[in-house]
Amino acid sequence: MTDSLPPPPPLAKGRVHEAFGPGGPVFAFVLGHHCRGTIIWVRDRWRRDRLDPNGFKAFIDPAELYLCKTKDHAQALGVAEDALRSGAVALVVVELSKEVTLTQGRRLQLAAREGKCTGLALISEGMGSNAAETRWRCRPVFDPHIAVMHQWDLVKNKSGAQGSWRLWWDSEAKEVRVVSHARA
Repeated sequence: MTDSLPPPPPLAKGRVHEAFGPGGPVFAFVLGHHCRGTIIWVRDRWRRDRLDPNGFKAFIDPAELYLCKTKDHAQALGVAEDALRSGAVALVVVELSKEVTLTQGRRLQLAAREGKCTGLALISEGMGSNAAETRWRCRPVFDPHIAVMHQWDLVKNKSGAQGSWRLWWDSEAKEVRVVSHARA
């Protein structure tokens, strides 16, 4: 393994980004670690899966995460917009189960800019909004020598190049270590 490779580009503060794939929640927790502060996580209350503090405490302090369960897609967008605009949190993660229209996406971007907050929408593949600043495909990759490795593919970037990275979370150093540039 090498640490001399450049890491993925940082996500712009005051913008909303998107991630999809089975590694999306890990991407969100790594981002939460880098944002350093309170995190609002918005999700529909019908979801049966749970966020387990034992699973994410290597990335963030569970006391910094506030879970907000909403009744539907519209309410999730409204809560995310209010949280982004508030300026009181470092990161807003919203799990979306439906498409975001261009107008809804622009509203989220304007709220993030106003609140100087980073936003991350966890979406299903093919659901992306044209308003998103970046879009990431995130998935775990099996490697017999590394306990947990991921591949993050930057598939949309309004302000730069795209690329792919294979990386792992160094829980001792509390940072992402790049293993290699990956081929998508």
